[in-house]
Amino acid sequence: MCVTPQRQIDQFIQLGGRPNTVLATFGDMLRVPGSNSNLEVERAKGADVRIVYSPLDAVELACGMPERELIFFGIGFETTAPAVALSILEAERRGLRNYYVLCAHKLIPPALAALASDPDINIHGFICPGHVSTIIGSRAYRTVARDYGIPCVVAGFEPLDILQAIYMLVDQVEQGRNQVENQYSRAVSPDGNRGAMRCIDHAFQLASSEWRGLGSIPASGLHIRREYRGFDASILVSEAPPNSDAESVGNICECGAILKGMKTPRECRAFGTACTPERPIGACMVSSEGACAAEFKYSSHREEVRA
Repeated sequence: MCVTPQRQIDQFIQLGGRPNTVLATFGDMLRVPGSNSNLEVERAKGADVRIVYSPLDAVELACGMPERELIFFGIGFETTAPAVALSILEAERRGLRNYYVLCAHKLIPPALAALASDPDINIHGFICPGHVSTIIGSRAYRTVARDYGIPCVVAGFEPLDILQAIYMLVDQVEQGRNQVENQYSRAVSPDGNRGAMRCIDHAFQLASSEWRGLGSIPASGLHIRREYRGFDASILVSEAPPNSDAESVGNICECGAILKGMKTPRECRAFGTACTPERPIGACMVSSEGACAAEFKYSSHREEVRA
């Protein structure tokens, strides 16, 4: 979610200014920054922003307020996409005409391929995310391992899962193997969740997508299919010109280089000054799991950073 570009955050905030409109989203989106604001600030100003645990909760909200538009921020990776797709299909089944989705979903394998093909970085192996892999399956990474000669290991999230995944990657590198191995077999199958994938394919189609800090990556995002266009909130958006002040601040952020492993958080001019967890700029600080957020939180020199 942290890789969602400012433009899409701005669009969602803009939609909240429409008359009789309710915005619904996941709780971790509240503080993700747009160009000039975030959803937490807009809610304090009076925007009707609702936190939901499931997209189907947003559908229920829309059912209960037929006189108002309910716009849900469809965001996240392959983990959240099936539920958002299902919400569109359910809204159609119920005949709702006041439910919309602003779709900003990202796909992991194309992003890995984009990193693997970047001549400026030298990647020896990928630890593939376990939660995404429960949906898409371990086979989804075969083209990355085959086409770029980079071993991949699907891993869980416990400390021992990560340690074992690193061991498995090192073993592949030492043996000169480029394969996809599944450390997280207790949750991930080779084919993933076929029902969830069918749901995604039914409601969405592949599209190029912007990634915060990485730019545009072909076929790395999802758009709502034409047959469900009536639920697509993008048709309600009027594009606003970019904010020059926001762009000038963004230019000092080294998020892209940090995401690629080319720089450390402390090599960014904005780290700990213009960019903090309270006022994040780039994806690495937006996410509580990001490299910059972790460096800021756990660094023994945190007070020096703030000074």
